[in-house]
Amino acid sequence: MYQLDLANLSLEQFLAEYWQKKPLLIKGGFQNFQDPLSADELAGLALDEQVDARLIQRSEGSWQLDEGPFEHFEGYGEQDWTLLVQAVDHWHPAAATLLEPFRFIPNWRIDDLMVSFSAPGGGVGPHLDQYDVFIIQGMGKRRWRVGMPNASLEQFCPHPRLLQVSDFQACIDAVMEPGDILYIPPGCPHDGIALEPSLNYSVGFRAPAQKDLFGGLADYLLDFQIDGERFSDPGRLASESPGAIQGRDLAEIRQLMQAMLSDDDLISHWFGSYISQAKRELDLQEPEPHYQAEEIAEYLEEGSVLGRLGGLRCCYQQLDANADVQLFINGDRFPLPATELATARLLTDQPQLDEAACRHLVQTPERLGFITQLINQGYWYFIE
Repeated sequence: MYQLDLANLSLEQFLAEYWQKKPLLIKGGFQNFQDPLSADELAGLALDEQVDARLIQRSEGSWQLDEGPFEHFEGYGEQDWTLLVQAVDHWHPAAATLLEPFRFIPNWRIDDLMVSFSAPGGGVGPHLDQYDVFIIQGMGKRRWRVGMPNASLEQFCPHPRLLQVSDFQACIDAVMEPGDILYIPPGCPHDGIALEPSLNYSVGFRAPAQKDLFGGLADYLLDFQIDGERFSDPGRLASESPGAIQGRDLAEIRQLMQAMLSDDDLISHWFGSYISQAKRELDLQEPEPHYQAEEIAEYLEEGSVLGRLGGLRCCYQQLDANADVQLFINGDRFPLPATELATARLLTDQPQLDEAACRHLVQTPERLGFITQLINQGYWYFIE
């Protein structure tokens, strides 16, 4: 397991002074860092049609972007290109462990692990992201320049699918070596160029826009046929102009919509379902035939360990100490009694369930039935 070392900063200081405020270079953030996968393994993932991969190359001032799946990497030369593979945590369990040190930010905010391999000179050009990211340097060295947000920066497209920004003044200009970590808040321009063959690991965070939230809520209302209240106007006065939409009408419409947004149960159930949905296809492998509860109990009592599927999103809510626990897994809601908070926390907080956690799951028929269901759906699996 990787351990985050913030040197002379506590997590509380980092969150208060840097999170969403200013970038930070953490030298030796992972001491004695070892890459969880090789460049060849990353290239192998990029050959898979289920994996989201792209290759960006710069040649004599022009940019080229190719999308996977790739058949080979011949013809790209030995410099000035970068291979980027999204959601590597879905496909590579060892790489997925890089997410764990950053879970001082809650699960629902963590997006995925992107891994890139760059030949010398490789990069994607100066650009902005609208989300937080931690960039971990693996093998090799890379020079990074990072600036503060600047509204005067111009954005342009040197390629139809590549958005960059104009040159910026750097507040960080450093060469990163294995184990160094760079934190970049939203809106900070940055540019990384490999000085030698390099691997980089980017832990990105979700930052849903208002339009996405309202769109997700609308889909939820349609899927579950939730109509809510209808507009009514018993105090209506005669209209002087039939074509006019009066300000008081808009106020009534706004109040009607706000009443739905004020429904705690509706919003909490929708948001848990919405935010726990996987953005990309999961590598689901349901056991065939399905396990029986008695088999699961036997394996767990013998000391088997359970792993959680890579990329599976899990979170829970308990609005007060006596309320039921709402557990959300991959968009589905599982109501649990208030007494099962420990079960919800085990399933959402731990990527692996050790012997002690597994013994907890076989203590009651209800827990055993539930974990059996989750294993048969392919969400949890036995680690060999």
